[in-house]
Amino acid sequence: MKENQYDYIIVGAGSAGCVLANRLTEDSENRVLLLETGGSDKSIFIQMPTALSIPMNTKKYAWQFETEPEPYLDNRRMHCPRGKVLGGSSSINGMVYVRGHARDFDEWQSEGADGWNYRNVLPYFKKAETWAFGGDAYRGNSGPLGVNNGNNMRNPLYTAFIRAGVDAGYLETDDYNGARQEGFGAMHMTVKNGRRWSTANAYLRPAMARPNLTVVTHALVHKVLLEGKTATGVRYEQGGQVHEAKAAKEVILSAGSIGSPHLLQLSGIGKREVLEQAGIEVKHELPGVGENLQDHLEFYFQFRCQKPVSLNGKLDWWNKLKIGVRWILRKDGLGATNHFESCGFIRSKAGVEWPDLQYHFLPAAMRYDGREAFDGDGFQLHIGHNKPKSRGFVHVQSADPKQAPRIRFNYLEHEADREGFRDCVRLTREIINQPAMDEYRGAEIQPGVDVQSDEQIDAFVRQAVESAYHPSCSCKMGTDALAVVDPETRVRGIQNLRVVDSSIFPTIPNGNLNAPTIMVAERAADLIRGREPLQPSDAPVFMDDQWQARQRPGQAKRSLA
Repeated sequence: MKENQYDYIIVGAGSAGCVLANRLTEDSENRVLLLETGGSDKSIFIQMPTALSIPMNTKKYAWQFETEPEPYLDNRRMHCPRGKVLGGSSSINGMVYVRGHARDFDEWQSEGADGWNYRNVLPYFKKAETWAFGGDAYRGNSGPLGVNNGNNMRNPLYTAFIRAGVDAGYLETDDYNGARQEGFGAMHMTVKNGRRWSTANAYLRPAMARPNLTVVTHALVHKVLLEGKTATGVRYEQGGQVHEAKAAKEVILSAGSIGSPHLLQLSGIGKREVLEQAGIEVKHELPGVGENLQDHLEFYFQFRCQKPVSLNGKLDWWNKLKIGVRWILRKDGLGATNHFESCGFIRSKAGVEWPDLQYHFLPAAMRYDGREAFDGDGFQLHIGHNKPKSRGFVHVQSADPKQAPRIRFNYLEHEADREGFRDCVRLTREIINQPAMDEYRGAEIQPGVDVQSDEQIDAFVRQAVESAYHPSCSCKMGTDALAVVDPETRVRGIQNLRVVDSSIFPTIPNGNLNAPTIMVAERAADLIRGREPLQPSDAPVFMDDQWQARQRPGQAKRSLA
C-alpha cells in the first residue's frame, strides 16, 4: 500500500473540484491532490457543444446510475447520469448557465446557511465568469468561465417564442442572470470560442501547470480515513493497487450529490440504521447524510412546425457530418451551440413569490439523448416545475465502494409538485397559442390535445417526465438536525473534513445547477483559505410588487426591491 502526503485532498474533479483545485493551488504553499475516477475529457464528443447527448449516455464518461422504482411515477426507474471524467458533470451536461433566482439564495439563508444569501453569493458568481457582453453590477468580465448565447438566436423560432411569452402577458428580460430572472429572453451557455467550457477547461487546465497540484485519474476512492473524529486522508484504488493519501490540513469531498453522501456513508458517517444495514461500522452518526435529495423533472412539449426552419432537417447523417467538419475546422456553426438559445422563467400561480417554472426552447422535436427524432419539422419546449417539495435519499448498500448506492427521489410525492406540472401543461398551451407563434405552430404532438383534465395530465406526466439531471441537497448545509455541513462547509462533528458541491445546497434553486455549484466552490475556497469574503452586493432585484394577487406582471408597473 502506497502512501503520499498533501495539505489538501479533493475527491472529484467535477464542477466544484476543479474550481477548488485551481483556487487552493493559487497559494504555492498548498500541496493539493485531486482524485478523479474517470479519465481524460479530450474527446470531440465532450468538447463539441452540439454532441452533448453522447457523453451523458456513455459509461466511459458518466456514472450511469438508475433510481429505484419511483412510486409516484408508475414505478419507473429513472436515469441519473453523473460525470465520471475530468470536469465531472460540467463535461457531460447541457452547458446551460442559470444562476437561479436571488430569492433561492435568501431561502438558503433562512434554512440556516448563514452567509449564503444573494447579497453574499452574487460577487462569487461574478468572480467566476466572463460574460460575452461585458461586466456590470451582476455580470463578471474577468473570470475563468466563458458564458455566451451560442449562435445569438439566428433561428427565428427562438425570438418567436420570446414574443409569444410577451403576447401572453409576461415580461421580456434582457438578462435572467441579472436584475430580473422573471420573463422570456435569450439563454446563456458555458461555451467559449465554440468549445464546451467545462470547469476542466476553465479552471483545471491552468492549474495543472502548477507544481503544487497533483491530479490522479482512474482513482476510485474507497473511504475517508478517520482517527477518532478527525479526517486524516483517503484510501483509493488505481490500476488494481490500493493507495492511501494523507491530508495535513483537510479532505474535501466534491464527488457530487450521489457520490459525496455515498463516500461519507462508506466511511462510517451517516444515519445509523442505513450504515448498520449495509454492514458498515458507525464512526460518526449524522442522520442527514444522503437525505433531503432533490431534483428537477421536465417533459417535452412538442409541436409540428409549419415552416422548414427547425433543426429536424439537420439530423440526417450528411448534415451531421457537415456540422461536425465545420466545427473541427472553424469551431462555429451549429456544432458550437447546445441549441437552447431562448428560455423563460415564470410563476405558476398568484401567490408564488418568484419563478418556479422554467422553459428551455429547442427549435427541433427530439429527445434530450438525441434519439427518436420527430419525422418532419417541429419544435419543443422543455418545461418543468423547479421548486419541488418532494424529497428522496441516497443510501449505501454495502461496504463495497464499487456497488452503487440506492437512489430514490420520490418524484411527485407531494401534491404541490403535481399541481405544478398541471400548470406547466396549461400555461404552455396558452403561450404557444399566442399570435407570435401563428406562422410556425402546427399540431400539438405531445402531450396531445386530448390531454386536458387533471387526471389526464397527471397520467401523462407520470409517464413522460424525465430527470433534468439536477440531483442536489443530499448533504445539506445548515444547523438543523438534518444538516450535514455547517455554513463553513465543514462536516458537523468531524474535524478537517468538508463537502463542497451541489449536495450541500439546502434547497434546489430555480434553474440548472452548474452555475451555482461553481459559485459554491468559489466561495468555499475563500472559506477554506481563511480569506475575507468578497464585499456583499447591493444590486437590486426585480420582484413583481403584486405577486400575491397575480400570476404574471404583464406590462404593469415594475418594481425593484
